[in-house]
Amino acid sequence: MKVCWFSTGISSFAACYLTKDIDKIVYTHVEDQHQDSLRFLQDCEKLLGRKIEILQSDLYKDVNDVIERTRYINGAYGAACTKWLKKQVRKKWERENPGFHSYVWGYDANEKRRAQAVREALPDYDHEFPLIEQGLTKAECHGIAGRLGLKRPVMYDLGYPNNNCIGCVKGGMGYWNKIRVDFPEVFERRARQEREIGRSCIKGIFLDELEPDRGNMHMEVFEDCSIACQLLTWEINEKHKEVHPGKTKDS
Repeated sequence: MKVCWFSTGISSFAACYLTKDIDKIVYTHVEDQHQDSLRFLQDCEKLLGRKIEILQSDLYKDVNDVIERTRYINGAYGAACTKWLKKQVRKKWERENPGFHSYVWGYDANEKRRAQAVREALPDYDHEFPLIEQGLTKAECHGIAGRLGLKRPVMYDLGYPNNNCIGCVKGGMGYWNKIRVDFPEVFERRARQEREIGRSCIKGIFLDELEPDRGNMHMEVFEDCSIACQLLTWEINEKHKEVHPGKTKDS
């Protein structure tokens, strides 16, 4: 099958829109995303003329559930929420749908490194990157959506670069200070979780110590958390453990 992994982001929509002969469009839903994400998904279904298959973890309810049950937030090999709410959900789908599939991804012309990481991490599948092939940037994908009359997810309108979960553990100082203003209850809960677990989202500082004027969200590297988010680091970690049982890369 040719499968397009959809993320309720503008770039993933553009990839689906530009690719011919797609057999399935698959989306992994996380409850922590803004409720407007499902409105966007339904609008995309209308424009694309097909249903989008929605997957969801049957082990964890949401990001808070993952953090509080695993006692892990984020680290050198990625975020626990990405592993359990996205990666493991994809792996379950692959077990239930065996075969040499072709995957379509929404990486843009500025994300060639990430595209190569996906090829290396998932060598058992073919991969297509229509935005890279056509030299399209994320800004141009927003332009395509606008010309089609597709209302983008509200998180973009609020000033966030990606339609990630609200309170993404991979955000930097500027991101978290914006979350503090836009979604104070999310900020407060994540800050409380950091203290309970003893680890922080931002290296070297806890959220309850973060000064409100620190950081610049528009200068921070903050990647779209698609199904392949941090795929390479998790795969490298697992391969390392196979070669060196009982050790982590940092040990």
